[in-house]
Amino acid sequence: MVYRMAARGFEQDRIEHIVRFSGERYFDTETRRTVWVGKHGSQDVLIPCEVDGRTVTPVTIHAVTRQQIRFRTLSGRFQDVK
Repeated sequence: MVYRMAARGFEQDRIEHIVRFSGERYFDTETRRTVWVGKHGSQDVLIPCEVDGRTVTPVTIHAVTRQQIRFRTLSGRFQDVK
């Protein structure tokens, strides 16, 4: 994860803030992971994480568009996590 953040130009503090406080979370039915969505500067980012009890481990991070999120929600791939 640290390598991917550095290679893609993301700051660790902002990523931690998204994982801790983002209200936009989905369950990805294809990968079986919880996905956090947030803003990193002007970009929307998607952070898939492994969740084991109270431990959350980010797996990767990548930029995403609102259109991609909307399509995945409408197709049923992303399900809201309350």
